[in-house]
Amino acid sequence: MTGLRLGPLLRYVDQDTATVWVETEAPCQAEVHCEGSTAGGTARTWQVAGHHYALITVVGLEPGTETPYRVTLDGEQVWPLPGSPFPTSTIRTLPPPDATPGEAGPFRIAFGSCRWAARPTGARHDPMGPDALDALAHRTLTGSPRPDVLLLLGDQVYADETSEPVRARLSRRRDVSKPPWDQVADYEEYTELYYESWLDPEVRWLLSTVPSCMIFDDHDVIDDWNTSEAWQREIRATGWWRERILGGLTSYWVHQHLGNLSPAELAEDPVFAAVRAAEDGEPPLRAFAERADQDPTAARWSYRRDFGRIRLVMIDTRAGRVLPESERRMVDDEELDWLHEQVLDGGPGAVDHLILGTSLPWLLPPAVHGLETWNTTLCSGARGPRWARFSEKLRQRADLEHWAAFPHSFRALSELIQRVAADQDAPASVSVVSGDVHHAYVTEPEFDDLKVSGGGQRSRVVQLTCSPIHNDIPAVMRSGFRFGWSRAGRRLGQALERHARAEKPPFRWRRTGGPWFGNMLMTLTLHGRDACYALDRAHPATSAPDGTPRSGLERVFSGRLSGTGPADGGGQD
Repeated sequence: MTGLRLGPLLRYVDQDTATVWVETEAPCQAEVHCEGSTAGGTARTWQVAGHHYALITVVGLEPGTETPYRVTLDGEQVWPLPGSPFPTSTIRTLPPPDATPGEAGPFRIAFGSCRWAARPTGARHDPMGPDALDALAHRTLTGSPRPDVLLLLGDQVYADETSEPVRARLSRRRDVSKPPWDQVADYEEYTELYYESWLDPEVRWLLSTVPSCMIFDDHDVIDDWNTSEAWQREIRATGWWRERILGGLTSYWVHQHLGNLSPAELAEDPVFAAVRAAEDGEPPLRAFAERADQDPTAARWSYRRDFGRIRLVMIDTRAGRVLPESERRMVDDEELDWLHEQVLDGGPGAVDHLILGTSLPWLLPPAVHGLETWNTTLCSGARGPRWARFSEKLRQRADLEHWAAFPHSFRALSELIQRVAADQDAPASVSVVSGDVHHAYVTEPEFDDLKVSGGGQRSRVVQLTCSPIHNDIPAVMRSGFRFGWSRAGRRLGQALERHARAEKPPFRWRRTGGPWFGNMLMTLTLHGRDACYALDRAHPATSAPDGTPRSGLERVFSGRLSGTGPADGGGQD
């Protein structure tokens, strides 16, 4: 009998279709069977580097329903696992397009980033506390409303910070006293990270029953990935980098990217077709990854998902960067055009809520924004070569690489958001959701021209940042972020911009929540044109009624973006 090695992960879901991702122990026919329904799907596995995968398209589902499912391999049931303590996994479809808000009910989007599955070897930080993703699973199991979709906004795995168990497995393959040491080296070693992360029992069940959308950030490959042209030139000169980047991009494509796509997009994807047609899909996939690394325009990792009248546009802020100092961009011009097309498709009135997903925050604490603007201006030579050399070292050491460090792209994204928000038929809310910075906060831009003539509507625009899911932050950095939001921090940021003779931001922004620290998840709850959010923090393990330990989530803050109902972002313990 062929066994299930990893998964199932429920990924794409719409009104009548879903995709389910699995890794199996050997080649086989993988099937999804829906209980009490003729819906289902089947797919033959395909191979990458000796590993076998299937992405099963489930068809025939009814809109607005919740359907239990099971997985078989060559006719033998492998999911639910024998003796599983968890409820049967289900597929909950979107309501029909003509459903009223009352019929459809609220739509909940949980999000966050930065999850260590286990403490890395040699970690010097304070205890990192309970895993918020585990806590979400426990809360869902107790009957609280579960998210309709989970957004994982980067650093799903840490290729450059491995745990003791993973390090032990790496050392059995190769000498970890040589580069890349106890970091992962290639595709095979990347698979160890996904096993460690996604075989956690509670997380495995959660990902089998809550659809997920994912995007990478730097640690999915390496800290500072694509920070600058100087960084890229230095790392490409090493003897180990090529296998690392090819392993990172190919494993991301297999484990995360494919599930972000709709069945229609998958059917038109030439790389997916080539991988499935090959005896081993590794060669065509490596060739694709090589092109994607060398030419940012060769691959698009960004994508769009529509959940009725809620639109999510996920933006790649890592692999598509333009790095030469004179042309520095977070996204290239072709990607920016694509972003405009997706955001404006059907006009602003086509959606009630627009969500822009980006692993890196658009709006930072003002002191940090000013520091990054100052740094990138000096790196470009504005104050001479000595300042440029100093600033490049600082950029890499301090991770000064957010939207503020790409001023042209910061302005372009801001202008697009302002254009949508000021339209006569603007969405009720525009939310930029992100993670990365190991604390959570809410901030709002103070645009001057959002009041439109003729009594039209305007959007509520917010930056919602939530990180980490399971990680920590040194005390000195907590103090630094608190200072970054202070009046003195804002003045420091402005002084740095003046020193670099950099252009001032075209608007101000104010913090309306936070900063908060700990392991957290944030939830957006959208219902018609109403929108609210809530931040929940994982608290230490307690005992369940049967005596087993469990972690929970406690409400830290909630707020309203639009509408008049209570500001409640989802269930609580």
